Amino acid sequence: MQKLTNKSIQINRDPLTFSERVYLPGLAKGLAITLGHVFKKKATVSYPEVKRPFSPVFRGLHILNRDEEGRERCTACGLCALACPAEAITMEAAERKPGEEHLYREEKYAARYEINMLRCIFCGYCEEACPKDAVYLSESVMPANYTRESFIYKKEDLLIPGNKK
Repeated sequence: MQKLTNKSIQINRDPLTFSERVYLPGLAKGLAITLGHVFKKKATVSYPEVKRPFSPVFRGLHILNRDEEGRERCTACGLCALACPAEAITMEAAERKPGEEHLYREEKYAARYEINMLRCIFCGYCEEACPKDAVYLSESVMPANYTRESFIYKKEDLLIPGNKK
């Protein structure tokens, strides 16, 4: 068995020079870095006053589209909810009452259509999956909110305003 011994190592330290004792080279180096950053272009944008340019392929808030006569295009097929990898879309289908079919485009409609924007990854799969071109992603930026519930957009929030029949 080996015996552990306590060995101490001595470090030879040279005495500091005068400039190192007054810390002038380090101070000058730090001041040069600070002045270099002062004269650089600012990375921040004053958002409400100045809008930064977005890419032409930017995907923003979801919109539920209407047809030329102002009727809802969504037929509650559920393909957008199936295509969503983040499972951010919730939809419930319902059938129109008897006698109302002639006022609307299809027999089925989305009784409940919600998108949880906190889960949405803005991939655009819902837009591509929709056979009726009812869902598309606009160029508007999502506004800031203070509660989680305010990020869940309902059908009434998503529909383009128009003449409702």
